[in-house]
Amino acid sequence: MSKASSLSWRETLESYLDRRLLWVFMLGCASGFPWLLIGSNMSGWLKDAGLTRTAIGLFGSIFVVYAINWMWAPLIDRVKLPYLHERLGQRRSWIFLMQVVMLVCTLAIANTNPSFNLWLTSMLALTIAIVSATQDIAIDAFRIDSFGEQEKSKLPQAAAMAVIGWWTGYSLPGYFAFINADSIGWNGVYYGMAAFVGVLILFTLFVGEPESRRDELQAKAEQRYASKMGKNRVILWFTVTLVEPFAEFFRRNGVKVALTLLLFVFLFKIGEAFLGRMSIVFYKEVGFSNEDIGYYSKLIGWGATVVFTLIGSAINVKFGVVKGLLIGGLAMASSNLMFALMAQVGPNKDLFLATILVDNFTSAFATIAFVSFLTFLTGRAFSATQYALLASLGNLGRTTLSSFSGSMVDWIEGFEWLHHVSWLNPWSLFFILTTLMVVPSLAMIIGLRKHFKRLSDSQESH
Repeated sequence: MSKASSLSWRETLESYLDRRLLWVFMLGCASGFPWLLIGSNMSGWLKDAGLTRTAIGLFGSIFVVYAINWMWAPLIDRVKLPYLHERLGQRRSWIFLMQVVMLVCTLAIANTNPSFNLWLTSMLALTIAIVSATQDIAIDAFRIDSFGEQEKSKLPQAAAMAVIGWWTGYSLPGYFAFINADSIGWNGVYYGMAAFVGVLILFTLFVGEPESRRDELQAKAEQRYASKMGKNRVILWFTVTLVEPFAEFFRRNGVKVALTLLLFVFLFKIGEAFLGRMSIVFYKEVGFSNEDIGYYSKLIGWGATVVFTLIGSAINVKFGVVKGLLIGGLAMASSNLMFALMAQVGPNKDLFLATILVDNFTSAFATIAFVSFLTFLTGRAFSATQYALLASLGNLGRTTLSSFSGSMVDWIEGFEWLHHVSWLNPWSLFFILTTLMVVPSLAMIIGLRKHFKRLSDSQESH
């Protein structure tokens, strides 16, 4: 974005002192934490319980709800919750309700054993996924509503705080979970996780609801439809709620560009998703303990993510989001090769540390550009719905497709010729393939540079 590039480095750093960024950070913690509950924590528990890689990968299919939450996102934009709305506001009331349900389910999981009752554990995890995906709709809309149309230059900073918050909510509790899993057991870990949900609820009560022109813009949309369809309030409400958010997105961008953008969003993080789904299983099979995973992957990984996210966002603020997408995509793809090397070398802690640092740097850089890009594609009248649509597509590879990652490793392991190649093993080939998955989206970034620039210039001119 041209306006961003005119900022001095001092102005760029001072822009992080905005108090609203603290609210974004705190809610980012709430967004990342459920991925720990039903993601890496659950993968570690299931692995220790003796489940196969394929079963662990398929368990991840519960994350499909993150890919389809756009279907009920219009309700988060339009439905006002009784009692809670008056006291907390539109965004916080939905966040609070979802967190209360999450607390109940976490306590229930703490009283189960997946070895004997995998079905019940799966249903509780699915419920957490649903309320978490719904919470994410409201949290993303909260972030977008917090910054007006005239503050587009602050999108990378807001994205940085959201990403740092997400990784803080995911990694710090994850560190404590893995270093204590062997001593207190996974049931004890989940009691601790329930306490953390309680802290997140306090966060939600502490932050302030952002001011927004949402109601005014939605009323104007109703007036437009009323002039064409009559004044039946029920029909108008459903039309504006379910049709207008998607119609406005295609109207603003044009059908061809809109479809191309949606395809790009879908493809950008598929390789990272496949790697992420199997990372805990890979660490364990290579020979690292739960404590090693907690220290390197969670604690050091979190610290690296915080530092690299701030660096990455400052670079995106200074030079623009589109360049950040291209650089971040290339770096994200190449960093997967570090895991391929790790698969060949074995449980070397120095290499583990180097891999974590490289992976977190490239992932943070790419994510900042990606979240910023999705945000400036979003309109203000239906921010929850439109961002959810875009984020869902981004999550589709991360959730639905990546549930087959375990099957993919098992399939690769069945290659007879691979056992005769000393410099390559199934895990190495798997990570090489995840690198190649990023190539189509990188080609699209190059092909769509003019479209991206036009969209960016259009945003700045309003």
